[in-house]
Amino acid sequence: MNKKQQQTEHTKRKIADAARNLFVQKGYKATSIEDIVKATGCSAGNIYYHFKSKEGLFLHLIDDWNTEWEETWLAKEPQYKTTIDKLYGMAEHLAHDQLNHPLTKAVDEFFNNAEKNPEVEERINEMVKGYIDFNRDLLQRGIDSGEFQSSNVTGLAIILDSLMYGLNQHTRTMEREEALAAYRLAMDVFLHGIATPAR
Repeated sequence: MNKKQQQTEHTKRKIADAARNLFVQKGYKATSIEDIVKATGCSAGNIYYHFKSKEGLFLHLIDDWNTEWEETWLAKEPQYKTTIDKLYGMAEHLAHDQLNHPLTKAVDEFFNNAEKNPEVEERINEMVKGYIDFNRDLLQRGIDSGEFQSSNVTGLAIILDSLMYGLNQHTRTMEREEALAAYRLAMDVFLHGIATPAR
């Protein structure tokens, strides 16, 4: 990386770090490009050059969060022997992350904001596809190892993502242990169902 590229990366990081702090403090909607200009000393043009828009900047922060989450999970994953153990571990990892991450409220606000341009919608769809691919790979390993019955793995991956997303919404006001118990229960239901076996 040459000096100009290093400066560009430094500026981009400086803008992203300052914007993250503002989004955490003020929320997504209340944070303006002007606020980010004041916090960084960079011009609005410089911010738009690096991120195109406020939405683009926020998506960059979500990408960073996703990367951080995945790196932390991949470091932890080997301690779980079976795919079933991994699913419980992943649910707990998600619960801890959602309960503790400073950007959680701003991300909710961003996703619930109806005003999104088509490019932003496309990036969000790509992120969701990444979550489903992640789930599909994990579930497929369970099928390949004989832990799970052969099934519509894409459908299961979508159901698992929907389950985790719903839990993320519903556990916000819960105490930590209650939220973790809800994630564990969800994984029980996902893996074993609730119907009494036929006699």
